[in-house]
Order: sequence, then C-alpha cells, then structure tokens
Amino acid sequence: MHCGKLKSSKLFLFSTVDFHHNFLVTNKGKMLTSTARNSAYVSRSVRARYGLAALRHYAEMVNKTPSPEDLAKESQLPKIENPELPNRDIKAKNKLEKPAYEKEGFKVPQWKKAFGETFVSLFHIDMDNVRAGTIGGSKYYYMCKDQGLQFADEPLSESAKFWYETLGLPRTFAMWFQITNLHVWLLYVRMRAMPFKVGKNYQQKLVDKLFKDIELRLSEEMNVLSGQIRDTYMKDFHSQMLGMIFSLDEALAQKSDDVLAAAVWRNIFNGDKNIDIVKLEAVVRYIRMQLYVLDNISDRAFGFGDFEFVGPNETVDLLTPEDKEQLYKMTKMKYEPGNGKILPSQKSKLSLEE
Repeated sequence: MHCGKLKSSKLFLFSTVDFHHNFLVTNKGKMLTSTARNSAYVSRSVRARYGLAALRHYAEMVNKTPSPEDLAKESQLPKIENPELPNRDIKAKNKLEKPAYEKEGFKVPQWKKAFGETFVSLFHIDMDNVRAGTIGGSKYYYMCKDQGLQFADEPLSESAKFWYETLGLPRTFAMWFQITNLHVWLLYVRMRAMPFKVGKNYQQKLVDKLFKDIELRLSEEMNVLSGQIRDTYMKDFHSQMLGMIFSLDEALAQKSDDVLAAAVWRNIFNGDKNIDIVKLEAVVRYIRMQLYVLDNISDRAFGFGDFEFVGPNETVDLLTPEDKEQLYKMTKMKYEPGNGKILPSQKSKLSLEE
C-alpha cells in the first residue's frame, strides 16, 4: 500500500511516455491549458476534417508523441482472433439511468444551497468527510463507470470506442467491470496520497458505490434474478478486483514497465497469447498519462472533484517548474480567494500544495 505522495510513480512514468512542456491545469482540473489545450482542440479538428493520416502527420510535427488511441491504430501487426473470448453486448432489460444530480446541467435550487450553508455552519460539519461521499462515491465512480459503458445497439462513447473498437476488447459485462476497475485503481493511487483518514474514506465510498451498482446492474440490466447467483458473481468480481489492484500495485512499487504491461495483459487482455503488443503499449501509455496528471493535482483540487481522466485520443505534456508555480497560484485563487470569503461548504483542511 502506498500512503505517501506519488513521487515514485512520476519517476517510473517518464521511462515510457515522452511528456512535453507548457502544461497547466484548467478550472476543471484537467492538465490542459494554453499551448497544450489549443493543441488538443486542433488535434480534434484535424482528425474530423482530414482524417487519421493527417492527424498522425500533425502529431509528428507538433509533439511527436501520439495519443494512446493513435498509437494503437498505427499497429501493423496482424489481428488474430481469440475464439475463447465471448463477445456478447449488454442487452439491458431495464437500463439504469443516472441520478438527476449526476446528469449534466443539474443545478441545486438557491434555497437549498442557502439552507445547506446554514446547516454546515451551525453544526460545524466536516465537509472533507461529506465530500468523500459526493465526490469519491458519486462523481468519481460515475467517471470510472462511464469509460467502458456500452449497451447493444447503442452508439459507443469516445472512450468506449478506444477499448472496444480500437483495442478490440470483447463487449461484455465482465470486460466493462475490468475497465471500470482499472480506473478505480487509478483513483485509489491518488487517494492513498491524501491524509490517511480522508483518503481511506474516499476509497471506501468509491468501492461501496462500485459494488452496490454492480449488484443493481446484475439484477435490473442483466436480469440475474437469483440472489444466490448474484452473490456468486459478486464474490467473483471482488476477487478479480483484488487481483487487478495487487498486480498494478506491484508494478507501481517496482517502477517497472514490464510488470505493468504483464498486469494489463492478464487483466485487460485476458492473457491472450496472440496479443498485439502495440495495443498493450497503448494501454500502458494511457495509464502513465493518468498517473502523471493525478500526481500533479493537489489534495484540495482532487478532493473537490476537479479531476477528469485524460481521453485516450489526447496527450499529456511535462510540467515545467514555472508551470507548477502557476498551477499552485491558480488553485489557491480558486479555493482561497483574496477577499477571504469562503462559504462554509467550501472549507477544507486538504493541502493546496500536495
């Protein structure tokens, strides 16, 4: 278990991904600003207008580092189908909807906000503890869940296309769980670097939500009506989760690309003997990008939910010392404004620097 700051992850991260300069954080906490953000926008427009070939040329001219998605698409290795892998889309009996408060554009009525601020102030509520549920157990879980979420006869999201179309992974409930589990682990790594009590609470809320949602999806979407069969599935998923976390933790502890690739091969590619190693490298690069961004976001910003996963079609640049200083100033300006006026619900003991 790693309870300290993620400096070790940063060291072993540079050996795989050629990060570049001029990277800052936007208000949402994603490591894209100025030069880098404009580059990402141009990349998308080049792709849309001129196709992948032009985008590859553009990537070579600008930063010479293809995104994980483009790296995987560039593979010239022959595709060998694995007959042992199932490929059954999730045919939802009753597709579960996100709660209203998780949907884009949701706004809390002003009177509820005012009442909440009064309540927090009057009873001295520990908001870091509360945010473990609203951020760790809600926002961050849905971010993990959505990365590989797919249903039969429905268009895939951009992130899901990377996993199922670009990498060719089977469209099954079990694979969705493994993709979700990978992203849960990425957040786990960052949560361990928070103050122990707070980080532990965030982790617990996240994993509680994960298994509550899985049980609900099995019964409502997958039509598994037998409680005994659901319990068996739940135990299997729990074992798979522990196995993936231990194998990825081992890679992080050893600072080893080889160990990380082996963990990804076993858990994401199901130990396929005919694995396309370029696609395996693409997933390793994807993981490195997320770890770097997580390593460079403060406890305060992360605890408030100001983190988003970097898309598989994007790249990440190396922060300069000047960038890091500006990042700190922007974070401080957002969470501790110069006028000193902070709402009770926005108070926190989490660090702005780490």
